[in-house]
Formats: sequence, C-alpha cells, structure tokens
Amino acid sequence: MTSEQLTDLYNSLKEKSLFGRYITSKIIEGLLDNFSSVFQVSTIGYSVEHRPIFSLKVGQGDTKILLWSQMHGNESTTTKALFDVLNGFSKGKFSDILENCTLQIIPILNPDGAARYTRVNANEVDLNRDAQNLTQPESKVLRACFDSFMPHYCFNLHGQRTIFGAGETGNSATLSFLSPAEDTECTLTVTRKKAMSVIALINEQIQKDLPNAIGRYDDGFNINCVGDTFQSLGVPTILYEAGHYQNDYDREETRLFIFKSLIYGLRSIADGMKIDDFESYFDIPQNEKNFHDIIIRNSKVVANSQNTVDIAIQFKEVLKNGIIKFIPFVDKIENLDSYFAHNDIDAQGALVLDQDNNAIEVSNEIVFVMLNNRKILIKS
Repeated sequence: MTSEQLTDLYNSLKEKSLFGRYITSKIIEGLLDNFSSVFQVSTIGYSVEHRPIFSLKVGQGDTKILLWSQMHGNESTTTKALFDVLNGFSKGKFSDILENCTLQIIPILNPDGAARYTRVNANEVDLNRDAQNLTQPESKVLRACFDSFMPHYCFNLHGQRTIFGAGETGNSATLSFLSPAEDTECTLTVTRKKAMSVIALINEQIQKDLPNAIGRYDDGFNINCVGDTFQSLGVPTILYEAGHYQNDYDREETRLFIFKSLIYGLRSIADGMKIDDFESYFDIPQNEKNFHDIIIRNSKVVANSQNTVDIAIQFKEVLKNGIIKFIPFVDKIENLDSYFAHNDIDAQGALVLDQDNNAIEVSNEIVFVMLNNRKILIKS
C-alpha cells in the first residue's frame, strides 16, 4: 500500500467524533460500546477519582504488543489516531497485523488528567516518573497489565510541545521517536536494537510525508520513566511523540502521521523485521528546543532606541468550558537568531507595544501587538 493509498484509507476511517485536543474518557465511552461486539473491551482499573481505565484486546497472533496513550492527560493526539486504527481493524483492514499480533490497547491511562487537561494525575503526580515506586493507581494498572499480558513489544504514546525542532533543519519535529536507554551508559542492548529497528522502518516510510521533520528524543536514562523500566525488563519499547505541524494547533494533521506511523510500526513487527536494521535510527536528528510559536524579529521595545531585539511568544494551552484555548504569552525578549518560529513577523526596526500601548514585558499575556500603529493579532 502506497503512502497516498494509506492517506485515502485514513480519510475513510478517521473517527470524526474525536476532534481537537480535549479528549476524555467520557467522550470515548460511546465508541468503546460500539467496539464491544468485535473486540474484547474491559475496564482494567480506576483512577484516583475513580474514573474507569479502559482496555481493548484485538487480534489473534502470537506476538503481543501493549499500547497506551494519554499517560499525560493533555497529550491526546495519539488517542485520536488509535481510534482511527481501531476503525480500520473493525472494518477488516490491516488483517495481516491482527493475524500475526495480539494488541492490548489502553486509550487513556490518565483519565483524571484528561478531564482536567493536565500532564499529571489528580494527585499531581507525573505517571511517567512513577514506574518504580508505583504510588498511583494508574501506574499500578499499567504495570499489572504489563505483567499479566507479557508483551513482546510496547508502544508508549505521547505528545510534545511546539518548542521542538528536528535537529537544526529548521523544521518542526512533527513526530519524534525514542528507543529508551536501559542504563546510564545507554548501552546498545538487543532489546534497544529491536526498538530502534522498528523506529528506523517507521522513519523510512514516514519521511515520504514529513521530509526532515522527524526527531529523535533524548535517551538520557531515568529508571523512573515507564519506557526505561520496560526496556530494562527486556521488552522493546517504542516512544511516539506527536508534535507540531504548520498551522495545526488542533493536531489534526499530525494525527494522520501518527496513524500512518502506528500502521508502519505494527506492520514491521508483524512482518518480523531484523534487528540488524537498527543503524539508520541514528540518522534521525535529535530533538532540539529551538522553536517558538511566534517570533517578532527586529523589534524596538523602547522608543528612540537604536537597538533591536526579537520577541518570542508562546501559547499556553488552557481548558475553558470544555474547549482548549491557546493563550499567547511573551516568553523572551532577546536576540533569537538561533531560534526558529512557527510564525515569523519582521518588525523592520519599528517600535512594538502591547495591546494597551505599553512596553512589551516577559511573561505578559498578549492579545495583539501594536506595530507602526497597526494591530497585529496574536493567534494560533
């Protein structure tokens, strides 16, 4: 199947009831009810606030793959893509994967964080730093699932901020991947090589859609992270990070690329890839924190000044009445020649003021700026 054919198939499978960034357990319950006649749908535990944690089992193959999303409640793009993939399975697509693999999918591991649109759970604990101590009910659910299912592979599905670039390419890291370390030396174990081989094959395919826009996440070792823990237990674990695509703050374009990457990754395992194909993993540029949402370049922030600076603006994601709002804040005022922006504005040496005609200051919320007595709306 070509990339174009897979895009066409995605358009027919996309779960249209899921849109934007705010995806909760309550929203997906109806979809799970619909799947219960074709998949094994169950509640495998409860969150701090007693919200159900759901699981689906799909397929009948010998190779077992555990996938979980929204460990961080505000990272929902991969959840949407999982339901697009599940729609495909329910309609008889990708039968080769289900013939060779059995999948256990946890679409939302952190339902309290999803409801609040927070990274952490209701106890304000980052579940991805709780893999060893297992202090939280959600962490215990995932570990119990891992121990009972005994997967051969794990897909750890996340989302990343707009600040990441694919190395120094000048492109946003729309997707990033990682084969986590097993020790502080980042030893290239057989387990890591297997995960790297999957990522290398995904990267080879998805580059057709996102040339030079794929990043490799930092592999600094932290045994408290779930990926590092599962990898150290001998189970190849692939970290997916859904990032930013141009003008796509709802992450609907990125959703397509995650969908494709999930299919590519699952198929590579179903087809029995070789672990000696891992070397090209290192050709993927490492993520760099070198992007801002908006940079207003060549700006004067003081009247009659002879010097110009750059103004970096970042959007803060805020949940208001069930909708995610992107609130712009001034992040930096300095020379930003080494940074890229999703939206560049050239002030051409003019004075830039805030919406009240006051001086721009770091950390201020900013709706629009005044540039040459013109209002420039700051929006995502």
